Amino acid sequence: MSRLTGPLRGLTATVGALALLAACREQPAAQTVPAAPQAPAATPSAPAKAPAGAVGEAPAGFEALETVTPAGRTRFFVEIADNDAERERGLMFRKSLAPDRGMLFDFHTPREVAFWMRNTLIPLDIIYIRPDGTVLSIARNTTPLSEAPIPSGGPTLGVLELAGGRSAEIGLMPGDRIEHRMFKRD
Repeated sequence: MSRLTGPLRGLTATVGALALLAACREQPAAQTVPAAPQAPAATPSAPAKAPAGAVGEAPAGFEALETVTPAGRTRFFVEIADNDAERERGLMFRKSLAPDRGMLFDFHTPREVAFWMRNTLIPLDIIYIRPDGTVLSIARNTTPLSEAPIPSGGPTLGVLELAGGRSAEIGLMPGDRIEHRMFKRD
């Protein structure tokens, strides 16, 4: 009997592992996330279009702004934060932000700035903009409620906040342009 103990123990462990694998195969994973729908691939003769932006006239309290990328123009309606109190509050406490909306921070004179996500409940894309309207840098999908500073990386006149992931959807990159009355082009 002592000679069978080792092989029986190994056989029992193997059968138990196989039974566990079979049971797991029959049960769906507890945290299965459905795959995101895939956009159709662009054909070489038809470049991909940027997702649609805002249309019509800007509602009261908003101004129109356009991003200009190799994929095209996308229009947004933005709230303007141009004083200390408005810049300090920003998009704090908001539970959502429409894909065609945002907030534009006007610092009046170029300077290095850093933002944080204190009391901001949704992920944002933070776009730092030079005085001539070119994009200096982008912090994508920032972490809600984080107090970590997110620096501009150079002098900026304005900052555009959009819903997290939106800058990638429209193909916005550093060096692209933002068109709004506050940015002067030479």
